[in-house]
Amino acid sequence: MKDLFLKRKQAFRKECVGYLRYVLNDHFVLFLLVLLGFLAYQYSQLLQDFPENHWPILLFVGITSVLLLLWGGIATYMEAPDKLFLLVGEEEIKLHLKRQTGISLVFWLFVQTLFLLLFAPLFLAMGYGLPVFLVYVLLLGVGKYFLFRQKASKFFTETGLDWDYVISQESKRKQVLLRFFALFTQVKGISNSVKRRTYLDFILKAVQKVPGKIWQNLYLRSYLRNGDLFALSLRLLLLSLLAQIFIEQAWIATAVVVLFNYLLLFQLLALYHAFDYQYLTQLFPLDKGQKEKGLQAVVRGLTSFVLLVELVVGLVTFQEKLALLALLGAGLVLLVLYLPYCPADIKKEVEFSLSQLLLFSIR
Repeated sequence: MKDLFLKRKQAFRKECVGYLRYVLNDHFVLFLLVLLGFLAYQYSQLLQDFPENHWPILLFVGITSVLLLLWGGIATYMEAPDKLFLLVGEEEIKLHLKRQTGISLVFWLFVQTLFLLLFAPLFLAMGYGLPVFLVYVLLLGVGKYFLFRQKASKFFTETGLDWDYVISQESKRKQVLLRFFALFTQVKGISNSVKRRTYLDFILKAVQKVPGKIWQNLYLRSYLRNGDLFALSLRLLLLSLLAQIFIEQAWIATAVVVLFNYLLLFQLLALYHAFDYQYLTQLFPLDKGQKEKGLQAVVRGLTSFVLLVELVVGLVTFQEKLALLALLGAGLVLLVLYLPYCPADIKKEVEFSLSQLLLFSIR
């Protein structure tokens, strides 16, 4: 049993490491270094010119502490077939879950403590002293312990193990990690929810229902009904607006916004695969290349709208208006130079996958 879960753990870690090379590319690492340097500089300036009113600092520390306390889950590496094939070994599974609870608790306590150490200068600047800070760290550690105990208790019922709950929680935990990697590259194994939003149907009227715009209609409809992609777009737009409002340096804010726009554009390209399971779409009497043109039209329209909103907000928040020109220029580069070449690469990837599937089915 231990060997089985060890293989699953190693396989999932190998998958995550494979995606990390796309996350930690040269451009993103450079951006992180600039961002961390900016945050460190702002933190040092805050400590040197510490405000007399401590309530905003305490409010920030309190909110961050609650988020750190709730952060983290129990890695069980359970899968759906286990409730059938591992049912006879339920007692061993219980021991595995208890062991994994302890391992996950130690890991997330370590992560939480590392983040809390960043608050030590704030406690000293507010005059609370080191003993108060250590008590604060200890209390949050105790809170994390009881929170993990409460999470682990839900794995069990009066009659035994709640297989469905354990499996669903592990699936959610993996989905969170995979969705993070999906911000930077195409990730397999992500489950999407589909829901019609009737209050957004008026947007569909922007695209005429004519044969030449079939793919525009399909992609736009898929985007508006895709629970994960639509929500992700709103979050990235919100983060961009918050960066424009709260980052005083216009050029740094512009760099952050451009990064979020790139992530949004990259995520919208996943719409290309939205109808791969619908083989009847291959029977559409359309010219070759209409699918790529339809995707480009939808992605260009959505990203242009986001860019327009950001420019309007930038007119109000940016003191250096030249940064707006840089934001506009970067947006045009993404739309004019980057976007036209992406669908072709995606198409090659899809054709290769379909050919592999065909060969496998023939065998």
